[in-house]
Amino acid sequence: MNAQQIAEAARDAMWANDRAAKALGIAIDAVGPGSAILSMTVREDMVNGHDLCHGGLVATLADTAFAYACNAYNEITVASGFDINLTAGARLGDRLTARASEVAKSGRTGVYDVAVSNQRGEAVAAFRGRSYTMKGKPLV
Repeated sequence: MNAQQIAEAARDAMWANDRAAKALGIAIDAVGPGSAILSMTVREDMVNGHDLCHGGLVATLADTAFAYACNAYNEITVASGFDINLTAGARLGDRLTARASEVAKSGRTGVYDVAVSNQRGEAVAAFRGRSYTMKGKPLV
């Protein structure tokens, strides 16, 4: 298999058991080696007392995109930490897109950036994730 086929097989294996992403209505729009694009529509049950999407749910979308990007090499990879900056509120009905890209990968560790934007292309959040790969443990 080539690198793209490996990324797609890893996506399929993860998606089969990704109950959290499915419950939130997250869609996988694209995946590639070290990259992923996921999206989610803000629903009524995701809006907080300020009529904004709960920041934890924006973080969950970004974290999920990070997970698909860093697992695209067919080695089980988990988060060792992340930071997120919420730059604008998302509202009911907004379609959020999280674009994850690999910044650095060396040995067992990696760094990934995820940009979350709304349907108008306005920035909603900036996320940086740190990953740890469990060598010798394939996903597929």
